[in-house]
Amino acid sequence: MAAKWGRVAAAALAALALTAGQAAHGQGTPSSPAPAGKPVQLALIEGMSGPFANAGAAVERNLRFGVEQVNAHGGVKLADGAHPLELVVLDSKGSTEEALVQLRAAADRHIGYILQGNSSAVAAALIGAIEKQNSREPDNQEVFLNYSADDPALTNAACSFWHFRFDAHAGMRMDALADVIQHDPSVKKVYLLNQDYRFGHDVSALARLALAAKRPDIAIVGDEFHPIGRVKDFAPYIAKIRASGADAVVTGNWGNDLTLLVKAAREQGLDTKFYTFYGNSLGAPAALGDAGVKRVIAVADWHPNAGGAASDAWYKAFRARYPAAQDDYPVLRMELLVEMLAAAMNKAGSAQPAAVAKALEGMKFDNGFHPSWMRADDHQMIQPLYVMEMDKAGTPGVRFDNEGSGYGFRTVLALRPERTVPATTCHMTRP
Repeated sequence: MAAKWGRVAAAALAALALTAGQAAHGQGTPSSPAPAGKPVQLALIEGMSGPFANAGAAVERNLRFGVEQVNAHGGVKLADGAHPLELVVLDSKGSTEEALVQLRAAADRHIGYILQGNSSAVAAALIGAIEKQNSREPDNQEVFLNYSADDPALTNAACSFWHFRFDAHAGMRMDALADVIQHDPSVKKVYLLNQDYRFGHDVSALARLALAAKRPDIAIVGDEFHPIGRVKDFAPYIAKIRASGADAVVTGNWGNDLTLLVKAAREQGLDTKFYTFYGNSLGAPAALGDAGVKRVIAVADWHPNAGGAASDAWYKAFRARYPAAQDDYPVLRMELLVEMLAAAMNKAGSAQPAAVAKALEGMKFDNGFHPSWMRADDHQMIQPLYVMEMDKAGTPGVRFDNEGSGYGFRTVLALRPERTVPATTCHMTRP
């Protein structure tokens, strides 16, 4: 059962729960001896400048929160003593080529852990390069920890021993959205609008498959792709959606491409539902405003209104660390990534990448409100999923808003991890 976890994981999570509770009551974090060993470095390779810089900054905040939690409780316990974790931020500028340059820089510094997620195309390139690096330099290996790159192939045909995904992949997310669409009789015509790259094409194909299986009566009245990160005005796309007569839009857009899309919908008075992968993401609720109320649906592994005392305490601890309204974008899986990595190092008694990768395989983890496990077959995290509907803060089920916008999300469907388990075609080669 996923809720059962090892002593190391339990100790780490008990400490995290204590921290969250104390932070929520203004008591600060419990004192622990500072880890004295050399820091174990984690390289974040992400677009920290360019059109998605705000998304990169949000990732850094969430990962830094996880690193601080681990270090506040003594760091990682290796054979030679306690070591702190250290986050090293490397700017890919949103470019695959620059991400590979930064990967080489991380290898030159012998950083064994690479963190990235805000592009499946970048993730695929990094996985390929890491495979070559680890084969060529077995004494300078790297593990890739993926928090958001959702192309299903990365844990299927293109799976790698050196890659671990902590997010639900696009197929898992689409299945959850389709479960809700299946029971929404108002949806009869759907327009698919996605970014023109690997992930966007995956979302389009998966939407067609899921809708055909669960709502074969729905007509796909548009299936369009736009340049990623380059569209400044989505009004022409909104006009096409209106002309199609669509009742709903299904989109995997993220970052500014989602914010600008929903802003254009508000300005043009588009009266359709948006079924999104990231409708609760940075800036989107504020951009949509009242037009999004009960019309924007999103899917996520967790959200602030998921409910429960432990969930609330974790959220309050994050807000205590980042109190500014514009920083109110907690992503639980990113903090769990760091916690699970630390638990794997503790289990292995080593920061050597291959040993830690083997310790991560099959690891079960539970922080008291989010039971999950890293499936050994394909290195896909199995965890709960929530489908949410946007509404005004203070309405039933919406206790917390997003980024001080006055708008938040209520749960309309909660899936236990056992209900999110996907099939896999992975045939992994292990060292």
